Amino acid sequence: MTVRRSSRHPRTCPGFLAFILLILSVQLVKTSSEHDPYKILGVGRSASQTEIKRAYKNLAKEWHPDKNKDPKAEEMFIKVSKSYEILSNEERRSNFDRYGQMDENQPFGQSQHQGFRGFHNSFYFDESFFHFPRSRDFADSKYLLHHAQFNSDVLPDSHKRPYLIKVTSEWCFACIHIEPVWKETVQELEPLGVGIGIVDLGYERRLANQLGAHRAPSIIGLVNGRVTFFHQAVVREHLRQFIENLLPQRLVEKITDDNYLAYLDNWHAENKPSVVLFDQVPVVPLLYKLTAFAFRDYVRFGYVDQGDTHNTRLLRQFNINTYAPTMLLFKEDTEKPVDIIQARGMKRQIMDEFVSNNKFLQVPRLVNQQLFDELCPVKQFHRRRKYCVLLITGEEQAFLPGNKAFLDFASANKKEVLRFAYVYQRQQQPLCLALLHNQAALSPQVVILERRSQAGKVLYRSVSGGWNGSEEDKYRLHEQLELLQKDPTYLSSDTTLPELNNEMAPMFLIQWMNAAYDYILQIYDDLLYSNWREMMPILSLIFSALFILFGTVIIQAFSASSYRPPKKDFVEVTELTDITYTSNLVKLRPGHINVVLVLTNASKTALLRKFAKEVFSFSGTQTLHFSFLNADKHRHWMPSLLRSATDVMQSEGHSDEDEESSDYTGHVLALNGYKKYFCLFRPVFTGDDPNDSSSETSSHSREDGLDRLGLWMERLMEGTLPRLRVPAWPALEETINNSSTES
Repeated sequence: MTVRRSSRHPRTCPGFLAFILLILSVQLVKTSSEHDPYKILGVGRSASQTEIKRAYKNLAKEWHPDKNKDPKAEEMFIKVSKSYEILSNEERRSNFDRYGQMDENQPFGQSQHQGFRGFHNSFYFDESFFHFPRSRDFADSKYLLHHAQFNSDVLPDSHKRPYLIKVTSEWCFACIHIEPVWKETVQELEPLGVGIGIVDLGYERRLANQLGAHRAPSIIGLVNGRVTFFHQAVVREHLRQFIENLLPQRLVEKITDDNYLAYLDNWHAENKPSVVLFDQVPVVPLLYKLTAFAFRDYVRFGYVDQGDTHNTRLLRQFNINTYAPTMLLFKEDTEKPVDIIQARGMKRQIMDEFVSNNKFLQVPRLVNQQLFDELCPVKQFHRRRKYCVLLITGEEQAFLPGNKAFLDFASANKKEVLRFAYVYQRQQQPLCLALLHNQAALSPQVVILERRSQAGKVLYRSVSGGWNGSEEDKYRLHEQLELLQKDPTYLSSDTTLPELNNEMAPMFLIQWMNAAYDYILQIYDDLLYSNWREMMPILSLIFSALFILFGTVIIQAFSASSYRPPKKDFVEVTELTDITYTSNLVKLRPGHINVVLVLTNASKTALLRKFAKEVFSFSGTQTLHFSFLNADKHRHWMPSLLRSATDVMQSEGHSDEDEESSDYTGHVLALNGYKKYFCLFRPVFTGDDPNDSSSETSSHSREDGLDRLGLWMERLMEGTLPRLRVPAWPALEETINNSSTES
């Protein structure tokens, strides 16, 4: 039997195709409506950023899973958050308005095709088959960071607590691999006070570039605004140690029987309360370090290992229970703590409340403006009045009894509306003069004040009679405080206070050294792990600094004759004689120049004075020497020198007789003994003839001839003066012999 195969195509029913297209269209419209961020937030397409933000806040409160028990609350909350991410960013919003794109990395038209996924899911595998969930878990979505939020909130907050940030992206195999470890680490560190953040490379490229993260996954630590990359294996213990290493060194001081008294007594110098934690473990717990980091500007922290045999006296003195961690807080009284907490499971919230309620001493010293603002805040409402009782005193031993009496009075009169403090008059003179009517106080004074504005305006009243700590002074101060609470108009004077001096400014050098140490560690860490992209600006800065430094050294080495400021307040000028002639000229060291003034017995005093004045600014140069030649003693030396410089003598046309009869008084020579050349300065005389011996102003005229010597010296240092070369230096003793023979 032969079977014939038909070559005709099967006929398709037009009704069935129309039905399929109708279903797809409905599915597309439905899916597009579900993913429209404008409809999810309930705003129009022309809504402003303020309206979008307001709608997001209202919906976030309504659908937050912790408050809404609806099974769809978590899914709706994620949709609301995702919609706000798109509409709050102008670039993403523009992309959605034009193309319907939900993601800046999503290809054109992909969002439209997303509407078909619901239909095709019944027949084909989508990306969930490969374990790439497109919708982020709610646990991760609450940690997502945006560029503006990071700079306004996270960056300033990193000065109070460290942050652990994960850089991730969708379609990332390695990100999925580390996810279980990341979740365990977050569950452990977040209750301790570590900030957690997640940056999506696809959505927050700008923030990723700011952090220096260019690949996913990356883990970053952020402390004090400084970014540090994690380079070890992603294990929970490594991540915990990474956070601990980011914290500054010496946050917590180890306390023993030997140093606990010095530690507690240091409250006066540090102007801070002291907290001591007693625990059984030999190392300081991370929870305690994080608390110390958060309150390091207000409180000092110490740690006692209860298992250490060197701490038995300390445990016995304060009656510490060794079965549970104990925290003691000390203020001015070092023998008795003002507050104690003891709990087996010490929580971060408990420690924060314990420390924040005791941030200040009972009577702290005002050492800067920030402390003054916190202790004595500006009045905002009538019921929130804060009166500051200020003792103006001194730091000498004689003031200690009065200061102690003021502390006792403050301890016995604790009230919510009263804040007690003191200042040292010598350290805060502008403040004290403003409160004491520009008169320095000879004895301690007490001033009651109320701040009225951030600009420094205050109402105040001085307590009459001063303060010496007597019972009468205490009664008078108590009486005036009672009157003040009954009648706020009791403060009758007003003034504007200047900003307080920062007495802790010397601590800036120590802080700068610690910051430099941390910066060097960061550079070493980046070099060790070859993070070259982030290291390029730093390396460029280092090599530029080395190049400048090296170039400066080279220039100084080749410019040994460069100007240096004088080391003495006078100029050493020696006379050229037959004894000094050889060392000061003939055998002068290479590169050295001897500046010689020619004078006579009559003009010696005046010319030397003027010469020293003109060359004083150059006397610090080590290669310059200064001498004078007496023409009355060595009359033929100058003519002999000039005859040797034949090129100059020919150009000037002088004869030997003219040279020997010329007067060279006031001439200055710069002699280079090694290279056998000299530069010549000729004085310029104005007014009376200097050769006229009968003139009374002859010496003054010769002295004025050196007025331009300073400019000539500058040209000498620049090397721009003409040089006259000689074959050999004429001998000084020969000129003497010739002079005596002719005479």
